[in-house]
Parts: sequence; C-alpha cells; structure tokens
Amino acid sequence: MRNVDLLFCFLCLNFLLSGYCIENIHSQPIKNDFFVDITPNQFKGSDIERIQQAIRLAQKTSRKVVIPQSNANGTLAWKIDRAILLPSDITIILDNCTIQLSDECRDNMFRSENVGTGIEHPVWLNNIHLIGVGKVLLKGADNPRATGDAYRTLVMGTGKGRISYGSDAGKKGEKQRGDWRNNLIQIALVDEFSIKNVTIQNSHAWAMSFERTKNAEISAIRFNNPEIIEINGKKVSVYNKDGIDLRHGCKYFKIDDISGLTGDDFIALSSLDIEPYYHSNGDINSYQVTSTRWNGPEDDTEQIFITNCRTNYPGVAIRASDNASIHHVYIDGIVVTNRPDSQAPYMGSPYTLYIGGRGYGKLSIAGKINNIYASNLTGDGKSLITIEAPITDCLFMNGIYTGTAPSAITYKIDKSETKNIIEVNLIKTSKD
Repeated sequence: MRNVDLLFCFLCLNFLLSGYCIENIHSQPIKNDFFVDITPNQFKGSDIERIQQAIRLAQKTSRKVVIPQSNANGTLAWKIDRAILLPSDITIILDNCTIQLSDECRDNMFRSENVGTGIEHPVWLNNIHLIGVGKVLLKGADNPRATGDAYRTLVMGTGKGRISYGSDAGKKGEKQRGDWRNNLIQIALVDEFSIKNVTIQNSHAWAMSFERTKNAEISAIRFNNPEIIEINGKKVSVYNKDGIDLRHGCKYFKIDDISGLTGDDFIALSSLDIEPYYHSNGDINSYQVTSTRWNGPEDDTEQIFITNCRTNYPGVAIRASDNASIHHVYIDGIVVTNRPDSQAPYMGSPYTLYIGGRGYGKLSIAGKINNIYASNLTGDGKSLITIEAPITDCLFMNGIYTGTAPSAITYKIDKSETKNIIEVNLIKTSKD
C-alpha cells in the first residue's frame, strides 16, 4: 500500500509540475528550443504580409525568422510591395532565398521600424541581424517606379542633368524625384546590427544606408549594381548606386569581404554640417530618413574598420564638411581595377581612396578629418589616393598605382594646409 501511495503522490506531483511548466511557457520569454523555425509560409496573405506576421510572432517567441527558398505560393522568390520592418531583438535568416521588390513597390526592402515617413521623433532600436545562408539574392524591381537620390528627377529613358529612371515619371500625383525610400536597406538609430552573406542586384539607389548606427558588422556582401540596366529591352540609367553608405553618427563598424560592381562609391563615409540646409526626421524629400542636421560630436563618424574589398569603380570615399568630423578610420586591402565585362561609368574609376568633400557645404575645417590609416591599396583609375581637405594625423602605406595620374597620391589642396601626413611605399608603375 505504501508503494501505491508513493506512486500516486509522484504522479500528482508530476502533473502539478507539468502544469506549472506549461503556464510558465506562456508567461515568460520562450527559448528557441521549444519552437520549430518560424517562417512566412505559416501565414496567409501577400508575401510582405506573411513576412511581417512571422516577424511579429518571433518578437514574442523565438526572436528568429527563417525566410526559405520555397514560397508557399509555389514560386522560388518573395516579392514585396513595401518595406520589411525590423524591430529590436530580431534575427532574419535568409535561407538560399530570393527577395525582390515588386514593380508596385516604392519603398526600401528592409528598414528599421523606428524610422519612416512622418516619424518625427524616432527612438533607438537594438540587436537586429540579417544572416544569409547559401545563395541569397536581394533584387530591385524589374521595372522600378523610382530610382536615384533625392535630387534626381524621374525620366522614362535617359537624358542629361540630375535624372534617373522611374516608371512614375510624368504620372500625375506621383512624386517626381527620388528619396531615401530608393535605398534597398535603410537602417537608422540602431545599436548592434549585422548583415552577412548576401548578393545585392540592381538596387534603386544606395544598396545599404546607415544613419546614426553603431556596433555594426557587414561582411561577405556581393554587389551586382551597375549604373546602366535593361528594362523591357531598353537600356536606362539608374544614378547614384553606392554600395555601403555610413552617414551621420555611425560608429564602431566592421566592414569586411565586400566585392562586386557599383554605379558610384563602393563605400562612402559622410559627416556633413550643412546648416541651415537640412531635412528633419521622416522627411520624404530627403536622401536621409533621419535629420541631416549635424548636432555635434555624437553625429561624427568614427572607429570604422574596412578590410578586404574589391570593386571596379570608386573605392572608399570619406567626406566631411564644416564642423562635422570623421576620424579613426582603419582601411586595409582595397583593390579597384577595371573589368572588361563591365565598363565603369565616366570612363574609369576616379580613385581608390578619396578624402575631402567639396560641394557638400563649407570645406571641412582643418583637422576635423583626422587619424585615417590606410594600407595595401591598389588601383588603376584616375587616382589612387585623392586628398581634398586639410586633414591631420594620417598614414598612407603600401599602395600600387597603375593609372593615369603622375603619382599615387594627388593633393587637390595645398599640401601645407595638411598636418602630419605620412606616406610610405606608395608606388606609381605601369600596367605593362
């Protein structure tokens, strides 16, 4: 009898503990171990609706979404009509998938959810990750409604001046210029972000744009982003197709193993003080989704590490104006070389490394661009290194230049205006 009583008590206790555990599963954060992968295929609606529903569920549970290769609609691609909005504490696993903007979309592909049209007081987010597994392709639309930056007027074909292609050109009621929505990936005010192992093809403007973002890692990115594309059998121009842009207040970035074709700067670092010509947060007419006002040192760009990059067009551009500062940038291993299969715009690459920034407000105040350390640069364009601002405390070491300029480093400012610039082993040679 005693054994039966003990067995009964054990079963009762086990039942009560099981009930407690079930209750706790629903009342406390749930570990990934309790769940199969959350995917958009578990939901109904359009592709963007299903992806966003998966993200919302993951926010409450596993904090991870897997976008697989196969779409439940029977295709091997995901076509979205508006931006995928990324909240804090989310990891998106891109599993051998293709995601493409639809021809109806006039928006980013991915955007941190804290910023957007009319959001005047954005808050910080944290811990957002886009991780590619296998072959991942992120594509612009087959026939985009708008391309180019905020100063580009939409045209249906080609032309002179500040123009760019868009099927919305000439349509009544549609905005006739580009803006930040044309950037494929738009991240702002995020602490801890990463994107790894993806290919980006035919973005509508900049492939990736970061504003006031810190502690970020960008790696194993491939660009197929030429300036001239074909739409319905006709070649059209899509302008200002940078690869990676770091704008106001980007800090502590690691950028490694980036390669491919771009229609403009491969990597651009910008801190611009253009008072009083600035846009406010959420301004649809801006090239930035957050304000272009420089608010002080918190909006300077600093502690950026760039390694192992290869492209056919401009390499790394560092631009600051007036009081804004860019400092402590470490660059190692940039190769810019012409590709026979893809003619670079403007008859060749203008530089491997550019430091300055005329045409973006007042010239950078002496010393505001400082502590730039660049080594192992190779280029065959119009310049290897171009200096266009009164920089301070910089080192340029180990460069091989086979282009048309007289020397590997070109000063477009009186060199006496710079201070403590060290040049080591910068070699101008012939291609032959």
